Amino acid sequence: MDRLKIFSGSAHPRLTEAICRYIGLDVASIEIGRFPDGETKIKVHADVRGDDCFVIQPTSFPANENLMELLIIIDALSRASAARITAVIPYYGYARQDRKHEGRVPITAKLVANLLVTAGVDRLICVDLHASQIQGFFDIPVDHLITSPLLLSRIKELGLDRIVVMSPDPGSIKRASAIAIALGTELALVDKRRISDDVVEKGYIVGDLDGKDAIIVDDMISTGGSLAQAIASARDHGARSVTAAATHAVFCGPAHQRLLQAAPDEVIVTDTVPVDPSFVEGVKLTVLSTASLIGEAIRRIHFNQSVSAIFREFQGSLFDGTS
Repeated sequence: MDRLKIFSGSAHPRLTEAICRYIGLDVASIEIGRFPDGETKIKVHADVRGDDCFVIQPTSFPANENLMELLIIIDALSRASAARITAVIPYYGYARQDRKHEGRVPITAKLVANLLVTAGVDRLICVDLHASQIQGFFDIPVDHLITSPLLLSRIKELGLDRIVVMSPDPGSIKRASAIAIALGTELALVDKRRISDDVVEKGYIVGDLDGKDAIIVDDMISTGGSLAQAIASARDHGARSVTAAATHAVFCGPAHQRLLQAAPDEVIVTDTVPVDPSFVEGVKLTVLSTASLIGEAIRRIHFNQSVSAIFREFQGSLFDGTS
């Protein structure tokens, strides 16, 4: 793997280090700083001419700063004659703006795709996109990794015997359905009513939760509005326990207070974005590592092996978008 180099942006160096430990490499040397006026300053210290380079950078909060830093790193590698540049974006920022839901609004997910390709990206790795159609915004290979096997493993460890997998809204039904199929359990759905970006009205539930263990499955927890209302709805319909399982622990705005008030039995997330333990103090939080998942994908891509084989258990029940 002499020609493989993995770089870290400043958004999540801990994840990059864990991925490199899995692969058996050191993190490639790069200097990231700021000019006096706040502009991002990048210098790649490693020789990358002819190398297969991967840049790991979730574009989470602060999204604009992390995205711009990623673009500048890509440009630096491209100008240094890297043979191939793969952007590894565990959390793809602006993914929720994937279409025009009303007049005079942007499709920012497509704009980000254009920026990445223009900067010089040859390939993209992302994890649990908010909308799978974002893969089609790129004219380069996209490997869309899923964390369902990780979440499923933790759910099985809970030892619950009357599980109902629950989707907090119609948009997450396919993700929840895959988990339900893998567990051999029933599926329930919350018919969510969104009032604004961070306010959700309690909706109707389709499915039987009485005396059962509800597992609410979603792609992310942002302000916690959808999750809090889903937890309340599940308890109103007789659930004896409520566990939340989501990939991206964005945790912003009133999320902490909402999680404290909703008091789920457990919240299961992954480390696609850095998780500040103090932000969810008082909440039973389990953070699963994605290092082996992303590391294995990087290893397979470098050696031109199949990535989709990682998800064989879920093929046919959940999109993966890998090659």
